Amino acid sequence: MAMLDVNHLNISFGGLHAVDDFYVSIEKGQLYGLIGPNGAGKTTIFNLLTGVYKPDEGKILLDGQDITGKKTLEINKAGIARTFQNIRLFDKLSVLDNVKAGLHEHNKYSLLTGIFRLPKYYKTEKHMDEEAMELLKVFDLDQEAQTLASNLPYGKQRKLEIARALATKPKLLLLDEPAAGMNPNETAELMDTIRFVRDHFDMTILLIEHDMKLVSGICEELTVLNFGHVLRQGKTSDVLHDPEVIKAYLGE
Repeated sequence: MAMLDVNHLNISFGGLHAVDDFYVSIEKGQLYGLIGPNGAGKTTIFNLLTGVYKPDEGKILLDGQDITGKKTLEINKAGIARTFQNIRLFDKLSVLDNVKAGLHEHNKYSLLTGIFRLPKYYKTEKHMDEEAMELLKVFDLDQEAQTLASNLPYGKQRKLEIARALATKPKLLLLDEPAAGMNPNETAELMDTIRFVRDHFDMTILLIEHDMKLVSGICEELTVLNFGHVLRQGKTSDVLHDPEVIKAYLGE
C-alpha cells in the first residue's frame, strides 16, 4: 500500500484551473520530488494535501486513510507535517520551545493542571524537554536549545523547522523549497540532513524544489507539473533527461 495515493485532484480559483487532474503515488520510505516553474501549482498541491484548501474533485489517501477535505489539524493528526518556503518559526521562542510546540499534541495536560502546576504538569514538561532535546541532538542544535529561534543562522533555522515538523510524529513530511536562500555549502549539508531524516526516522518525504542539483542528488522519483497538469512522472534521471521536461523547465 502506498503511503500517499492521490487521484483526479482538481481545484479552480475563479475560472483558473490551478490544479487539473493531479495524481501521484508515493511508497513508504520514498524520497519523492515535485518540480515545475513558479505558478505551476506545486504549493497549491501542498495546500490541498494539508487541508489549507479543499479540492473541488479528487481523493487523497494517506496510508490507506481517506483525508480528502479534512481540516488541517485533522490531517496533521493523521500523519502529515510540512515546512514552508518562507521559514515560519516562533521567532520569540527558544529553539527548545519551538520543538516542544510540535510535541504538545502527543503530550497533553488539562488547563487546570497547567495553571496550578499539578504533578502531571511537571512530569509532562520534563518528558517533552527530554524528547525535544533528543530531536535537537539529531540536528546538532542541542547546544543552542535556549537560543531564540530568530537568532539562529539561516541554515540552522531550516533544520529547526524540520525538527519541529518531525516532533508531530508524521508519516509523511512535506518540504516546500527547503534549499531556498541557501548557499552551495548549506545546500549540500541540507541534502545530507534530508537523507538522514528519511533513514533515521523511516520517513516518507515529498519535496518541492527548484535546485536541480538537490533534486537529482536525493530524489528517487519525480513528478513534473506544467500549469497544474502532470507533464511527466518517473525515475529522476529519466524525467530530468526527458526532452519535454528540458524544454519546459530546465531551459536547455
